[in-house]
Amino acid sequence: MFSYPLIRDTLSSVSVITLTTDFGTQDWFVGTMKGVIAGIAPHAKVIDLTHDLPAADMRGGAFALAASCRFFPKGTVHVVVVDPGVGSGRKAIAVRTASGVFVGPDNGVLSWALAKEKVTAIRALENGAYLLEPVSKTFHGRDVFAPAAAHLSRGVPIHRFGPALNDYARLEWPKPRKQRAGIEGEVLYIDRFGNAITNIEGRLLRGFRRASCEVHAGRRWSCPAGTFYQEVAKGAPVALIGSSGLVEISVNGGSAEKVLALRTGCRVTLGTV
Repeated sequence: MFSYPLIRDTLSSVSVITLTTDFGTQDWFVGTMKGVIAGIAPHAKVIDLTHDLPAADMRGGAFALAASCRFFPKGTVHVVVVDPGVGSGRKAIAVRTASGVFVGPDNGVLSWALAKEKVTAIRALENGAYLLEPVSKTFHGRDVFAPAAAHLSRGVPIHRFGPALNDYARLEWPKPRKQRAGIEGEVLYIDRFGNAITNIEGRLLRGFRRASCEVHAGRRWSCPAGTFYQEVAKGAPVALIGSSGLVEISVNGGSAEKVLALRTGCRVTLGTV
């Protein structure tokens, strides 16, 4: 899924909390979550991964966390709130792994990050002692996930938060498929520069001696393989291995999203020239 090396601090005393949401920064939601954390764990370092995900974009949230979580110190608490089912019967969970704790709704948004983790405990977040009462039906980020993360960062054992669970919900990771023309994948995520990150691992691009990508977005575009953006003419598309270790489609000096009319889910075929 992701092929970059792991970077982990071995210190167990690190108190770091990351936040990933679709809340944006226009409203008070993110600031309120940070206020709750500050009241419980004032010495915790809170790091914003992103709050600019499209509303209810669980795949985007799952991707953002999976692409970044391995670069944080051991013991980091990762909070993700992309939660269209807030207030429903879906569970709120904390998942402890060998590297940290992952907190969020049990809707699959944590699953891509957890796919390469060694899970040691899964707990439902149900103990009122570690929540803000009364719990709002529409803002679990404030009343459930932020206080749970703060208490976890202070060393409260995970078993105190609620009953044990056997498993967590998963979002399917779309696996590339071998086709006669090459390897077929799809666009998973588009960053703010308009680079379209696919589900094709970089090692597959390296496996072709002279590689090219075809992108199907309304019309068919051909993108030569490169190693950096300016390897092609300005305004031209290029397929390269991005920082996530996955193949991305980019435009030198422009936005692949706009120039090629790309969207998540667009088909991409990796083959030879």
